Amino acid sequence: METRRPAVSAVSVGAVVLILVWSPAAAVASGGWMDAHATFYGDETGAETMQGACGYGNLFEQGYGLDTTALSVALFSDGWSCGGCYEIQCHGDPHCKPGGAQVTVTATNLCPANYSKPYENWCNPPLKHFDLSKPMFLRLVTDFHVGIIPVQYRRVPCAKKGGIRIEMTGNQYWVGVLVFNVAGPGEVKVLAVKGAKDGQWRNMKRNWGQIWDGHVQNLVGQGLSFRVVASDGRSVVLDGVVPASWTIGQSFEGKGQF
Repeated sequence: METRRPAVSAVSVGAVVLILVWSPAAAVASGGWMDAHATFYGDETGAETMQGACGYGNLFEQGYGLDTTALSVALFSDGWSCGGCYEIQCHGDPHCKPGGAQVTVTATNLCPANYSKPYENWCNPPLKHFDLSKPMFLRLVTDFHVGIIPVQYRRVPCAKKGGIRIEMTGNQYWVGVLVFNVAGPGEVKVLAVKGAKDGQWRNMKRNWGQIWDGHVQNLVGQGLSFRVVASDGRSVVLDGVVPASWTIGQSFEGKGQF
């Protein structure tokens, strides 16, 4: 599967409000099973699943491991679904493992659309499709050579170890923030930052995936607090999570979690 980053775009306040009103988080509470298909990409090592369109890096170091999936365009929701968790089971195929084996995975990447072929473009909208890491696919089937299987899926709360983590990304010209290891809904819909010196909360904008920017470059040399709002409307404040000595490439674990 070929991955590519979505185009950088600003998100208006109105769009954020709309997304908070309608969100995949509603499916977390409902628990209903829905139909889709699943394939896999990469090999057993999971090397090809690293990085990706959500902005995450080394998935092992960030706590996601191989329990991950790329989402079709319809499920990816332009990156707003990054970090959400799904329970998936093989359904109605002779290659399904006996006993209805299930996997729980976190969305960490995009399976991009391919409009060059008229058929079997599983990641094209409006199809719902999961491109799993190979180890996850192997848990569902008796023979991975089947390639693609019908599945049922449902949104579930994410279980993560430790607090929400913040990584300072970018370069000398641009500073961004990656939010990861988010439990509960998993998806971040609003992020605000506060410098230790001025004490003023400032809403950031989502650049792509779960990379956020805006205002941070003006707060160099200050300790930083973040207010994280999840897709279900709950919020957590990570007070003083980033020290004044922060530099690009560092990550910090907050004391808060959903």
